Amino acid sequence: MIPDKRLGQHFLTDRNILQRIADALEPAPDDVVVEIGAGKGSLTDELLARGLRVIAIEKDRRLAAELGTRKAERGTDGLTVVHGDALRVDWQAMVVPPSAFRVPHFKVIGNIPYAITSPLIDKALTPPLPACIVFLVQAEVADRVAAPPGSKTYGALSVGVQAVCRVERLFTVRAGAFTPPPKVHSALVRLTPLAQPLVAPEEIVVFRAFVTACFSRRRKQLRNVVAGATGHSAPRVAAGLAALGVDPMARPETLSPDRFVRLLRWSARL
Repeated sequence: MIPDKRLGQHFLTDRNILQRIADALEPAPDDVVVEIGAGKGSLTDELLARGLRVIAIEKDRRLAAELGTRKAERGTDGLTVVHGDALRVDWQAMVVPPSAFRVPHFKVIGNIPYAITSPLIDKALTPPLPACIVFLVQAEVADRVAAPPGSKTYGALSVGVQAVCRVERLFTVRAGAFTPPPKVHSALVRLTPLAQPLVAPEEIVVFRAFVTACFSRRRKQLRNVVAGATGHSAPRVAAGLAALGVDPMARPETLSPDRFVRLLRWSARL
């Protein structure tokens, strides 16, 4: 089947890499796995071989139909095929039905289109949170997600994810492993939600907006950055930063995620 460029399709067929990706989930027998962008089902087969229940979401009608046909032919009870856009489909509801007395242990995995990486990460981190998220993404994006404070790639995406997850950049996948090869290399990242996240679920949307506003002015000093993001005067912000033990002349990229959380909560009290 010819890949659809409009959907950013690059099929990974290297069996060794597919096995390593499935292993990164650290699968357990009772796991329910939501697979984003199942494609031709190569990774789906690896997950099913481990005895997992898989909810495979595929936007391409042709590929979804092909997966459905294979399921019927093989009599695969552990596979549910969903034709739809992963950004629009309520896959959390598929895993956790309204009548459920307990939340099943579920995980999320996918070789996801580069163009929608950030929105998919945001959705995957929407409660109820999975036990683990494993995404194959553009290598540059993986670097940004895992970047430490003070590095060139550290930014709003880094802070937003690290405030709620432990981030691991596991390994790089070269372009030649895909058909057709993309123009860049990819990397596998594993996100494990923290038992005690730095921000509460009800704070996440506001927190992301605050951090994004701060990094939109990343070349400016922090007192001016926070003043612009909150609407408070620069002198008032400078005094608040000093009280928090934060250098008003620092740049946003030097602040750790927990410092951003403290700044947000301080500004909300004013």
